Amino acid sequence: MGNYLKPRAAAIEAALAGGEVLKRHFGSRLEISFKGELDLVTPADTESESIVVSLLTRRMPDVTVLAEEGGEREGDADRRFIVDPLDGTTNFAHGYPHFAVSIGYEQEGQMAVGVVYDPMREELFTAEIDEGAFLNGQKLHVSTEAKLGQALLVTGFPYDLKDDVARNLRHFNRFMAEVRAIRRDGSAALDLCYVAAGRFDGFWEEKLAPWDTAAGSLVVTEASGRVSDIAGDPFSCFGRSVLASNGSLHDPMLKILNEKSRS
Repeated sequence: MGNYLKPRAAAIEAALAGGEVLKRHFGSRLEISFKGELDLVTPADTESESIVVSLLTRRMPDVTVLAEEGGEREGDADRRFIVDPLDGTTNFAHGYPHFAVSIGYEQEGQMAVGVVYDPMREELFTAEIDEGAFLNGQKLHVSTEAKLGQALLVTGFPYDLKDDVARNLRHFNRFMAEVRAIRRDGSAALDLCYVAAGRFDGFWEEKLAPWDTAAGSLVVTEASGRVSDIAGDPFSCFGRSVLASNGSLHDPMLKILNEKSRS
């Protein structure tokens, strides 16, 4: 743990501080602007990010910080924080209390620390490479479900959903015929953490940004889960898709995700 104690402590402090901003603004009337037709940003996003980045750079001034709203602050090329100050902005803007602050720490190309904080439930998910994953200090482990037909899955749709509804629903429709149920909660960071906690058995999504999955992907693998892209190739948060599972269901999920179109 000692190798990453400092970035882990910095990420936890920053996530908690960002979460306090979100709690303070939640439920109030905020000016909403748009980065795309469905991609929202609020003053809570920018204020949370300002505080998170300020704390991270104060604690570790030489480290690069890549953040959703503010871009990249250059520092040491081998060490980088990847920040989403409000994952679940649409939920937040509509008063739906399911969102989080997500901070991943990457060193020499490997994700080493993941911190995801849900301020409304006061749930702090943390992970450090080779040290396990935890929820409020309690060790996490993925579910033991081995039958796809009994699985509860979660997914998300990209912001360009309306450009090709049929394509974006293809995987959803196929899974609906094979699993117990599917949820769509609107926060990839929490979806990943919920797989790690055994609340969901699997999660897939396409067209994500690095700050959506950087922290949560490590939480899954450190909870003994499995993460890849939807083709089954090694996962990178800089890729464009993610499949996370309890491990037992990974190959059956890959099979469905990679089926050729049915006539």
